[in-house]
This record gives sequence, C-alpha cells and structure tokens, in this order.
Amino acid sequence: MFLNQAESLKKSEILKSALLYMLAGECKSRQGKDSENEIREAGDLFLKYSNMKNSKNVKGALLCASKCFLNLGEFNKAKTAYQKAKNIFSPSISVTRPVVIIDDSKAIAMKLQNYVEKLGYSEIYIFENGKDGVNGCKKLFSENKEPVVLLDMGLPDLDGDVVATKLLKEKINLQIVVITADEKTTSRANKTISTGVSAFIQKTFYFG
Repeated sequence: MFLNQAESLKKSEILKSALLYMLAGECKSRQGKDSENEIREAGDLFLKYSNMKNSKNVKGALLCASKCFLNLGEFNKAKTAYQKAKNIFSPSISVTRPVVIIDDSKAIAMKLQNYVEKLGYSEIYIFENGKDGVNGCKKLFSENKEPVVLLDMGLPDLDGDVVATKLLKEKINLQIVVITADEKTTSRANKTISTGVSAFIQKTFYFG
C-alpha cells in the first residue's frame, strides 16, 4: 500500500511521492531489508522537484535529495545537491498549507516537525491527544485551511480510527497519514485504513 501510493503520485505530486519513498526506505532499513531502490527513487524525485519551474520549496527538496544520495554512498551527487541548497535563500513562508501532528510521543512529534520543516512547511500544529487534535483541525477548517494530518494510531484518549472518522466526517477529502507501531495487517490497522486515510507509516522510520 505504501509503495503503491508513492508510485501513483510520481506524476501528479512529486514531492509527496518522494517523501513516501524516503519513509518506505527508512522503514525497510530499520527492518534489515534492502532499501536502495526506494532511497534512490526518493533522491531522484526530490532532485526532479527542485528543477521544476514552479517549485516552492527547492532548498528543502535539495537537502532531502542530498541526504538520500549520501545514504547511498553517492558522495558527489550528495555534495552537488547540498551546495545548491546552501546557495538558496529560504523565503519566510515557502509552503502555506498547515501540517497537524497528533502524537502523544514528544520525541516522535519533534522528529516529524523537524522533517516537515526541512520540506518548507512552517505552519505546524502539535497535539498530544485525539480530542485536542480533532478540535485543532476543526478550527483550521473554520479558517478555510486544508491541513495535512500526521496521526498516531495509539493515542491516550481515542484510537486513531476514531479520530480519522471524526475528521473525515468534517472534511471528506482531508489527507491523513497514519503513523503506528502496528503492522498494517493487524485488525486495528485495517480498521483505521478502512476509514479512508491517505497513507500508512510504521514507526520504524528514522529521520537523521
């Protein structure tokens, strides 16, 4: 499911596809599996995005591309991408779409925040439980904003499927990425996925 979504977005949403490939590669690495293809695909897509005419967060894409190539041992490509990124002045706000992180782990929430900031997102909201997360999203909806939601499935007050269902009732096309320690074959994961979330990421990822 994860890789299929990355593949399906390669032409329409290059940056999102690159992020999904990169996270898939990190997950496979943590599981002791070969992730070279996923990391290479992510690096190439980040680089492609940075060269597109209307790209808004070129610096973040180049830094991510550099990280991918560095992980692959392709030092010349990594250095070239990094040098290009250094020569770019970041705008005060490069991506206007907000990101909502709903996770009771402060460490994971901080890693996610740091990562999306590298991609150019500046309007980021963090909530430690489902109730506050739902209310925070509703407030953004009332301001006609369309956030991307990174949702932990194991919250202290509400399960992820309950939170996802509540949010999708408010905004049917809301993009929700579920983050969990569960395998996607578990009943709880399947229940959450069936609500209509956009993607599923296991908590074996690592953001360097």
